[in-house]
Amino acid sequence: MTTAPAIELRTFTTLDTIRGDLLDIYADVRAPLLHLPNYAITAFGERLDRHGTEPGFAAVLAYADGHPVGYTYGTTIEHGNRYWQRTSPEPAEKYSERPAVALKEIGVRPTWRKTGTARRIHDTFLSIREEPFITLMVNPAAGDGKVHALYKSWGYEEIGQSQPSPASPVLSVMIRASR
Repeated sequence: MTTAPAIELRTFTTLDTIRGDLLDIYADVRAPLLHLPNYAITAFGERLDRHGTEPGFAAVLAYADGHPVGYTYGTTIEHGNRYWQRTSPEPAEKYSERPAVALKEIGVRPTWRKTGTARRIHDTFLSIREEPFITLMVNPAAGDGKVHALYKSWGYEEIGQSQPSPASPVLSVMIRASR
């Protein structure tokens, strides 16, 4: 890993001023997959708009020279949330009995990968959250398994699987303590 370049991390709690930046970064990050229905920009835009109205929405974007280079966003999930209902096996009660934060998306433009930018975005996001646990879903095949391995190196453990929609691949559900 090389030294992280100079970036500015900005935190947002609405989509008002960042929706375009999120779509732009997403299109670059997911370029090889955009032909698949679940990864199409329109499908992401619909998910983004829905997530932007959910409780606890927050996002952290990274900018270099004023240009967006990476992002993450997430929402608060409560006990009984469909996120937990779709997780199999049912997660241990210690994870779902109190509100948790679901990291919905994280992405860094290809030219910014392996710079520590994704970890800085992730850790900044965690620093603004109050929930005791953070959970995410990842395609275990992403990056030939490297993305899953990266999350494990960040302290996440796999607790189950989920298929959020018929067009989605089966995803690994991972979780860790927020602090």
